[in-house]
Amino acid sequence: MRDFPSCFGENGVQVADSSSSSSTARTAQNLVTCLYQCRLRGKWCLITITWTKNLMGQGLSVGIDDSSNQCLCKVDIKPWLFSKRKGCKNLEVDSSKIDMYWDLSSAKFGSGPEPLEGFYLAVVFNQELVLLLGDLKKEACKKINCPLGPSSAIFIAKREHLFGKKLYYAKAQFCDKGQIHNIMIECDTVGVSDPCLLIRIDSKMVMQVKRLQWKFRGNNTILVDGLPVEVFWDVHNWLFGNAIGNAVFMFQSCLSAEKLWACQSISSSDPSSLNWSCSEKFRDTQLQGLGFSLILYAWKNE
Repeated sequence: MRDFPSCFGENGVQVADSSSSSSTARTAQNLVTCLYQCRLRGKWCLITITWTKNLMGQGLSVGIDDSSNQCLCKVDIKPWLFSKRKGCKNLEVDSSKIDMYWDLSSAKFGSGPEPLEGFYLAVVFNQELVLLLGDLKKEACKKINCPLGPSSAIFIAKREHLFGKKLYYAKAQFCDKGQIHNIMIECDTVGVSDPCLLIRIDSKMVMQVKRLQWKFRGNNTILVDGLPVEVFWDVHNWLFGNAIGNAVFMFQSCLSAEKLWACQSISSSDPSSLNWSCSEKFRDTQLQGLGFSLILYAWKNE
């Protein structure tokens, strides 16, 4: 069996830290990270949006990296400053102007750290709208004084932490401007002699893994919107690890997921070492259009 895909390129960066306590791990890792690809000055760049939630409140981080994984700029809105929920940040990078605007004063949140509606977040490069998130698009364009139109950024990856006992829920849009699908992962490992893994898309079962104790790592191809989506799973820690261990799932909507098999496998002793990167591979035009990648950390509640 092949190793679980652990990063998107050659220069992986750690995206989660291990912890010795259950409460600390859950607090530190309640976050959602989204990766967008865009062109700045004719070169591919990556915008990373991270939404966090902990005992201090909710926070937001926006970072821009070039194709060589060098950070161009980063803005952190700490939880204790998040109460302002509205603002802007003006930066200058290599004689270019980068402006970030956000308004979450009317934002509605679910159980996770990512807002559901009632907000906008905009990134402007040299007075050109690069990324616009949220449903308050008209308000955003009025604020930044630009015409309403589609942003040039492409949503290429998302990493999310889920919490549950048996059922885990997530949403994903596997192709650009495609339908948003509901994902449900079901796996009961407590007091079950022969656990089974089920994955449903929009309430329809698309994958079932029996004899999970022998098939705790693997991959399978499903069809979503008529397109192949490769599903990878690693539930070793659920079956053989400690109580605070997590499983990892990856949904990759590309025709050739082999291109994403990469630098290292998930260590059974440290499942938090799953990596992704802003790799130089994004400069290769042949790799454009790889599709969307969703990485899910599934933590079992006590």
